[in-house]
Amino acid sequence: MASTSKDNFVVLELKDPLVIGAETTQKEIFISTSDICTWNLPLILSHESIKVKAERSRLIQHSTYFSGLLVGSFSESCLDHVSVYWNLETTVNVLKFIYGCPLDLSFNNFLPLLEGALFFGLDDLLLECKTWFCRTTSTKGLSSVQIPLDSIIEIWNFGLDHAIDFLAELCTGYFARNFMWAVSCSSFSYVPFNLLCSCIEHPHLTVDSEKHLCEALLGWLTSNVGSMEFSSNTEDDYGSILEKVQLNLLPLWFASGKRRNHYFSKLADESTSDIFSLMKDPSMSSCCVLRVSGRNSRIRLTEYTEKVDLSGCPQITSAFLLSALPCSNNMDLTLTGTLNRSSVKLQCFDGARHLISQSLFQLLAFEAVCEVDVSKCPNIHFEAAIELFCKSFPSLKILKASYCSHFKLETLFHLVRECPLVNEVDLTTDVSPIIPTQVSIVSATVEEYQELGGVSYKILKDKPLLSSITKLVLKGRSDIDDMDLQKLSLLSSSLSYLNIKGCTSVTDMGISKLICKSMKLHSLVVSDTYFGRNSTLVLCSDSPLDGFPAMPCELNFSTSLAFRLQKLHIGGCKNVDVRSLLQLMSCTYSLKSLCLRETVVDDHALNNFSGSSLEKLDISETMVSGASLTQLVRRNPGLKLFKVRSCRKLSLWEGRLEVVEALPYHGFSGEELSFELSRRCTLEGAEFGWGLSPFSLKNLGPAIRSLRTITVGLGGTLGEYGLELLLTVCPLLEAVVLHFQVISDNIVKRIVESLKHIKVLGLCYCLGGLSSLSFQLSMPNLRKLRLERVTPWMTNDDLVTLTRSCTSLIELSLSGCTHLNSDSQQIISYGWPGLISIHLEDCGEVTSEGVSSLFDCKAIEDLSLRHTGENRVEEKLVQVQLPPLLDPPPFHVFFCHHKGQLSSRVMEHFDVVPPTSSDSSGVDPTQGRGIQRNFIVDAASRWPMLRKIALDLCDANEGGFDSPSYAGRFSLNTVRIAKCKQQRCSLDFQCFENCRKSVHKETIILEWNSKGLKTIIVKERV
Repeated sequence: MASTSKDNFVVLELKDPLVIGAETTQKEIFISTSDICTWNLPLILSHESIKVKAERSRLIQHSTYFSGLLVGSFSESCLDHVSVYWNLETTVNVLKFIYGCPLDLSFNNFLPLLEGALFFGLDDLLLECKTWFCRTTSTKGLSSVQIPLDSIIEIWNFGLDHAIDFLAELCTGYFARNFMWAVSCSSFSYVPFNLLCSCIEHPHLTVDSEKHLCEALLGWLTSNVGSMEFSSNTEDDYGSILEKVQLNLLPLWFASGKRRNHYFSKLADESTSDIFSLMKDPSMSSCCVLRVSGRNSRIRLTEYTEKVDLSGCPQITSAFLLSALPCSNNMDLTLTGTLNRSSVKLQCFDGARHLISQSLFQLLAFEAVCEVDVSKCPNIHFEAAIELFCKSFPSLKILKASYCSHFKLETLFHLVRECPLVNEVDLTTDVSPIIPTQVSIVSATVEEYQELGGVSYKILKDKPLLSSITKLVLKGRSDIDDMDLQKLSLLSSSLSYLNIKGCTSVTDMGISKLICKSMKLHSLVVSDTYFGRNSTLVLCSDSPLDGFPAMPCELNFSTSLAFRLQKLHIGGCKNVDVRSLLQLMSCTYSLKSLCLRETVVDDHALNNFSGSSLEKLDISETMVSGASLTQLVRRNPGLKLFKVRSCRKLSLWEGRLEVVEALPYHGFSGEELSFELSRRCTLEGAEFGWGLSPFSLKNLGPAIRSLRTITVGLGGTLGEYGLELLLTVCPLLEAVVLHFQVISDNIVKRIVESLKHIKVLGLCYCLGGLSSLSFQLSMPNLRKLRLERVTPWMTNDDLVTLTRSCTSLIELSLSGCTHLNSDSQQIISYGWPGLISIHLEDCGEVTSEGVSSLFDCKAIEDLSLRHTGENRVEEKLVQVQLPPLLDPPPFHVFFCHHKGQLSSRVMEHFDVVPPTSSDSSGVDPTQGRGIQRNFIVDAASRWPMLRKIALDLCDANEGGFDSPSYAGRFSLNTVRIAKCKQQRCSLDFQCFENCRKSVHKETIILEWNSKGLKTIIVKERV
């Protein structure tokens, strides 16, 4: 019996072949499996050699490795002492598993244990590893991501090397479902090509949009092919993966911008061509929609999809959506004819609810989708689209439809009825250039569309809606008036976030009534509106505080809505007087974001703000002093955004004393503000002006080390030393905008070399000796470039150099480049085909031969061409009104009248309102070169994304411009036409005839919205 018992045990000497001879705390430890559940693993693993007394039979029973070693023909089979060379931690865990101890599997030990299971031949451990990996990789949602991408790559490679099929399959599925997360990982560029291909073809590939997929593939190709030497065949094989992208679902600006990309140029041209083909014939059959260029255009949707992003796609229509949303298998191209008839109905949706037959629209429902983004999709009929969203995305909570001015208020109520779970809606449009409190309006007319007939307030009130909307963004909606706010108040029961910035048609009274109904409001953005005394009184009046957390005892008296606000933006609200601001600041406590830009706020009002949670502060262009700001910074150490540009009272930062009556003391050292910022805050964004110097910048050092964006305006005097210091202290800067600073080639060179990830660069009205050398360095990540009055020497050759240095620009602003000519258009459009914004002012003769080459930039959204022609003659503004045609608004033609008379051709065709006698010089007209009269109409039709355009009458070649009709304007919302006049210079008496200069006279603005057309003339140049 004793002999048998002794033979049943074996001593295993465990050693790690990779660390034999390495320094350890102790060389050897002896342990037994009899107390295996109490082993102290850290202590055990600190030894170089581990001797374990174990039961021979148990090892043989569970492990084929030990069975062959202890029973087979090996010499060790008869020994009672056996050496095992393997990773110590893995071997110990294997022994614990054999003896029934539970294993804590994680992505850190999964692969070693799996490899150990294979080496030691433990089928049960192999099964447990497979079960754990299946469970871990099948979880849904990004919040459940547990395995790092580099671990997935390692596991996939291991499975490939060891022919473990389930590993490759599970890794591919996990990668595909979490593709959006994987793209953001630093190790994405190390994904093997075969794994990437398998992922793209996997049925569970989950992406927000085709753009995200294409960007990811291009980034992978750039990292892998561009950095290594490959044969042309290999490069072509790798590049073929881009053919998996569904070109018809790419945003126009993205496809257009990739036309110079080495890997994607041909496909980009094909995508752009297909997009325009779809827009040209919106009644295209479903078969064509799905098979343009032989490619499948169904939107990628899986059971894991949470967001659908179709923004920036002008080719998307309701009919396209109907054909592109996945449907059940029994709905195929056999229903093409039926779909075509349905598409017509969708395009002609009359505003009333259209009941879509379940049998006709066999659309699949995707329960996980909670967000849909159809911003900048001007051709979607939203009434019909909502019907489709209701069917396909029953859990929809967020709808973004920004820059879609045709989205009407009535459609919002339709959305609430059909999609009751929606709680966030973004209907942002461009803020009007006409802020009534900031411009002098000469005249204004409004022409409403004849098709108006919205839902009345009485009907909505009699049939109440159960709204769950908590966040509503109506920024820039000039078609929203007080009556609309009254209707919206019916949806305000759950409203906590309201943004009506730039809604210039609403009054203070209308805003106050909406606020009064929104008792759960905690974020209010009303900048550039008529927000004033009435709205302030409502915010500061007593209201219930149900469920509001306990406050300090000295603040318990406050039961106002203002007390609960976490975000308050009233920048540019001139109707808020000093007394109202004082009252408002006294009532606020919980604010995290505060904007008082261009208000009458003073030290007394700001000192009455007692909150301590501020993260964002904007008091630009106010008379707040440094002393008051210092006190505020002391109470709010969490500041991340700090905007004090154009605050003239901050010019005393340099250690001089400033008297502030509002404070209990009478002296203030300018160093205190920068000291308090550096001691308490970590800023991510800042705008400085008066008072900023190298000295104060040095004091700010700790506060700005994490700065991402900075703007330095008038009054800041950094100089070359200060700018050098800025670039040294702030290595993370991504956006730098400098106004009125002294710069040099060395500074620009330092910016380029120091800030590798800079995306925005603005040099505006700066002094110094810049030359063409400044822009010969590569800035591949730069997206926005502003060069205003700093490069007067720029020629076409310099512009070519700039296109080679900054290959990724989407916004370009140049002014004062007088040596440019009409050839510059082709350089711009070829060098930056993806531009969405072009601003050219006083740029020589860029438009002297008209505008033609710029049309190669297919995705322009914002265009400004001012003083870009060679002629500078006196102009007269004449409005020509034609009888209404097919569209409700009248057709307008605006002429630049040279020397007081119009051409005889114009006089023959139109009944012209003649200019007054005081405007006429009696000189025969002169026909100059420049921008064509029909340019605005042509631009609106050829640039489907164009929303804003600004021109000067003195650049017109026929005296003026035709304005488009309502139907012919496409996406165009705002037209600005500035008028100049010649003014004699009173200083030069010797050259009286030649001493004339162009000065601004007035600007005419056309604004279209969902209700009508506004025609406004203002004195300012906007």
